[in-house]
Amino acid sequence: MRFLKYLIVGTFFGILMAKSEAFSWYRIQEMFRFQAFHMYGIIGTAVVVGALGVFVIKKLKIKDIHGKPIEFQPKERGFYRYFIGGTLFGLGWALGGSCPGPMVVSIGYGVLPMIIVFLFAVVGTFAYGELRDRLPH
Repeated sequence: MRFLKYLIVGTFFGILMAKSEAFSWYRIQEMFRFQAFHMYGIIGTAVVVGALGVFVIKKLKIKDIHGKPIEFQPKERGFYRYFIGGTLFGLGWALGGSCPGPMVVSIGYGVLPMIIVFLFAVVGTFAYGELRDRLPH
């Protein structure tokens, strides 16, 4: 029962992804080819909602569910670190046709080859966890 809230939020997220067609390989391809505004609208809306959420949390000093203050830590500086990470993420997204959230929605929709992409994403995540301390900063 302690994971019920995560199941509910995840189900809601999956329904939103499906209804907005944000998991669709075709929609993602349209975005990368600059053929449609659809995905840019979804991503832009997410950025605005996220920025407003952070602003409200900081302004009202909102606390988490345990009553502790929510703190935002500054990101480490370094162009190459983010350039390389962003490039690898983008290549994975382009080659796999999906990013992590939509992978699961695609599998739920019956796009079974996406299981392979999902498994490699999991392997890549674990590999990064193991190699993180040895990577250049």
